Amino acid sequence: MPRDTALQWLSLVGVIWLQSINGTNSNFPAYSSQLKQLLSLSQLQLNNLALASDAGKLFGWLAGIAAVYLPLWLVLLIGSTLGFIGYGLQYLFLTHYITSLTYWHIFFLTVLAGNGICWINTVCYLVAIQNFPFHRQAAVGLATSYLGLSAVVYTAAVGAFSSKLSERAEQYMLFNSLLPFTISVITAPFVRHVDTKKPKKVKFGFFVVLMITIATGIYAVASSLGAMSRSAPWLKVVGIGVCLTSLLIVPMAEFLVGILDEKCCINREVRVCNLTTDVDEAVEHQNVQNWTKDQNNDTVEGNREEICTMEDIEAKSMLQRLNFWLYFFIYISGATLGLVYLNNLGQIAESRGYTRTSSLVSFASAFVFFGRLMPSILNYVYSRSKCMVPGPTSIVLAMVPMAAAFFFLINGSNLFLHASTAIIGFSTGVITAISVSTTTELFGPNHFGVNHNIVVANIPLGSFMFGSLAAVMYHREGDGQGRCFGLQCYSKTFIIWGSLCSLGAVLALVLHSRTRKFYLQRL
Repeated sequence: MPRDTALQWLSLVGVIWLQSINGTNSNFPAYSSQLKQLLSLSQLQLNNLALASDAGKLFGWLAGIAAVYLPLWLVLLIGSTLGFIGYGLQYLFLTHYITSLTYWHIFFLTVLAGNGICWINTVCYLVAIQNFPFHRQAAVGLATSYLGLSAVVYTAAVGAFSSKLSERAEQYMLFNSLLPFTISVITAPFVRHVDTKKPKKVKFGFFVVLMITIATGIYAVASSLGAMSRSAPWLKVVGIGVCLTSLLIVPMAEFLVGILDEKCCINREVRVCNLTTDVDEAVEHQNVQNWTKDQNNDTVEGNREEICTMEDIEAKSMLQRLNFWLYFFIYISGATLGLVYLNNLGQIAESRGYTRTSSLVSFASAFVFFGRLMPSILNYVYSRSKCMVPGPTSIVLAMVPMAAAFFFLINGSNLFLHASTAIIGFSTGVITAISVSTTTELFGPNHFGVNHNIVVANIPLGSFMFGSLAAVMYHREGDGQGRCFGLQCYSKTFIIWGSLCSLGAVLALVLHSRTRKFYLQRL
């Protein structure tokens, strides 16, 4: 039915909208300096607040259990409510409506809000996978790439509603609280499983979504640089809004095409009724053959996306594999290290005397977006061939320039700051995006939920270790009052981070050599 097909695409649009505003932790660097001053925090305390949001991922398994027993719309609303409470109470505290919150209250509220992100992400993953079972990789990849765009969305919204730098922290907290909750309420009715009865050809729909997504990313980068970054803030909000709402073209077109197909079928049935019985049976037989042929084509096309795995094992067995520990340390020295850099971007920019922090955060967010999108583009281009690059090899290709970018940051030029931030953001997005398929390929799909949550548990661990290292180095080079200015604030940290990332690239090469035979067998 045309309604079901339209709802299928509408659910994907809803998932994309949710992802575009669900990265509330990604805008932390844009207001971290103001938050540090307002709350009189040390650099180590500020780092712990950045860690708190990542620590919420440790309890992400609660969302997975809830999704088994509760309807998805309720899981979605629970997640958005957690963020509404976590950031909302912090906003009331910063605006002096509440005066009794301590530092540890704020830490707990940040953990709560970070956990809310997991609930919303769980719904997004499930809807994309269930509604596009034969194209789940493309659906999940396109949708989750918008998570990298969150900082651009929030920076534009805050810039449009607040022109005072001193009010930025409060405004970010307000939008972090309201936007996810509002969008969740709007999308809850149609972000659900849709049974379309039989497979549909969706390549063209994905092509349209991909083109809109690429255009959105280009606009995000352009609006963060040059003259566009200094344009009226409302223009940025309108531009992003147009990009996101233009995705509705696909479900609307599907609905109209379905209506036309139904009318054509009705007219065809009327004509057929006037023919002889033999002709009627011939036409019916031909229709059945065509329908079966379409189903077989779509099934074969979908089967091309079925994932071959080295082995399908549970968490206990996975923890006993050398490949797991290689993969774990590769991830922590790659994507996690990149996230730590992005979390500290506000302090890094301030220490170098760079004042346009919000634009730099939007710039980084846009490249994370493209990094997350790149695997989906390659998957679309090479879906009918066997030329896909193996996961471990892709990680190596992403980590080598990332390691070099950390060493480039020792140079005090703003050009090197922008270039290195772009490389680190892009590489972080790539590694994060391909980690889902890599985990499945290495350890199987049947226990993916638990296995991948164990893998990404390295994020709070790495955030604590690498962030604390940066905070200690910053404090050691500071003026004794919790502030530091100059390249020396982070130069040693960048050398250590670059060395760790280089080590991670070597480990990725080792993993590639260990899994090379498996990936060759898939060709």
